[in-house]
Amino acid sequence: MEGSKFGTNAGYGIEIKPIDADVRILRNGTVLAESRRAKVMYETRLTPQVYIPRDDILVPLSPQNALKTFCPFKGTARYRDILLDGHTITNGVWSYDDAMPESRAINGHIGFMPEAGVEVDFGGAQLEPVTDGNITGPLVDWLMRWAAFEKTPEDFMAALGRKMQESGIAIKRMAAMIWSLHPMIAGRHYIWTRDTDEITTYTPSYDLHNHPSYLNSPLYHVSQGLGGVRQKLDVPGLDMKFPIMDELRAEGATDYVAMPLFFSNGQINVLTLTSDHPKGFTTANLGLIFEVSSVISRFFEVFTQKENAQSLLETYVGPRTGARVLGGEIRRGDGDDIDAAIMFCDLRDSTRMEEELGRAAYINLLNTFFETASTIIESHGGEVLKFIGDAVLAVFPDTEDGTDASAAALHAAREIVQQLEALRDEDPPIRCDCSIGISYGRVTYGNIGSRERLDFTVIGRPANVAARLGDYGKKLGHRIVVSDEVARHEVGCKSLGEVTLHNVKDPVTCFAISADT
Repeated sequence: MEGSKFGTNAGYGIEIKPIDADVRILRNGTVLAESRRAKVMYETRLTPQVYIPRDDILVPLSPQNALKTFCPFKGTARYRDILLDGHTITNGVWSYDDAMPESRAINGHIGFMPEAGVEVDFGGAQLEPVTDGNITGPLVDWLMRWAAFEKTPEDFMAALGRKMQESGIAIKRMAAMIWSLHPMIAGRHYIWTRDTDEITTYTPSYDLHNHPSYLNSPLYHVSQGLGGVRQKLDVPGLDMKFPIMDELRAEGATDYVAMPLFFSNGQINVLTLTSDHPKGFTTANLGLIFEVSSVISRFFEVFTQKENAQSLLETYVGPRTGARVLGGEIRRGDGDDIDAAIMFCDLRDSTRMEEELGRAAYINLLNTFFETASTIIESHGGEVLKFIGDAVLAVFPDTEDGTDASAAALHAAREIVQQLEALRDEDPPIRCDCSIGISYGRVTYGNIGSRERLDFTVIGRPANVAARLGDYGKKLGHRIVVSDEVARHEVGCKSLGEVTLHNVKDPVTCFAISADT
């Protein structure tokens, strides 16, 4: 018996040796395989694995099924079922039919899954003991001690590339495709290159999922759970499976790896690595990366969860409100009293349009209305707080730079009316109209609701008045009706006098505003 393999600080290792004995694979006394040509693979942190030549298997096997798994040292494993009398062991064996160079000795050999319930009779031969080593160095030390202090995923990615270099990994390019939870962005693609030591970030839309360049890429292959990819790029006459490999080879790359980065919810992200070393990645190089890949995944998951939380909050409550919630204003009653203009923009004739158009067409029209109003409101410094049925509630806070909230709300209201009129001239026409009420004053901007279900909104008389002014404008046929606080600097306002509004205690002096500038 030889000394133990892959001992302390030996790094990641892999070795294949023949077994000088008659080896039998048995299950419940039945001999499934018998061979004098069996081999054993020793690999860091793994139980030694016996491989049997295909010709020495004594039981029927199914054709290769759809399951694939990936190993950077062995390649892509394909699986078969073991067909016993009256019983099938699904995915009972695997084989590497195009093994990587360091594992070429097991090419086409059969390995038995532990779940198959087999026993191995080594015919008197003894395996060498394996001692798990401690893989350490600049990369591991950084991940354990300092990586948590990187503030952004870009900072983390750049530092990761540098630490791989310090650990002796011949890496030329590294990229991570991290899927996101965002209404418009499918994910974030971070690319680091050694020559520039800079990060380029792409944010593809969901159209990516149907784009030919993505469908014919390692990113798609890995993210669909089809296994990883490892390809030597300097093989003469090699017909590259993916176009990106030809591009990288033309840039001097010699080795390419794409591996899954699993999030705790099962989401499969993708990490790709490219080397330009004449011999490509070593087993120790890739072993180190695979050893720490779960840690790399967790760091990206933390960054992604924060970005997802921010994007979802911005989507559902707006960027200003979302920032306050992320800043810790999450308890009932948290908030401030602010001076602000409140806009209530309501779609006219919505009941009739829904009946005439049908639900699907009406929802498309409603989305167009919301998109038009929201884009204009935000461009004038306002924030949409919520969509209420077929209406938009927005706030325009006074700011420290002296911005007049009422003027900003009025500019936005006019532009909304004008843009909706322009939509009616399109081919085909989009026929929607609105009624807008604007009021100004002191409101509470913060959390209200139950202990478990909160709403970040504005509470106060101006919010109620804005909604009622919009309703009043509908009755009189005015598209924009405002309170006297909003109209105080306007020229040419049409006074509507003091009006008693529903559920508003005191009469409100209000004015009709022309949409013309």
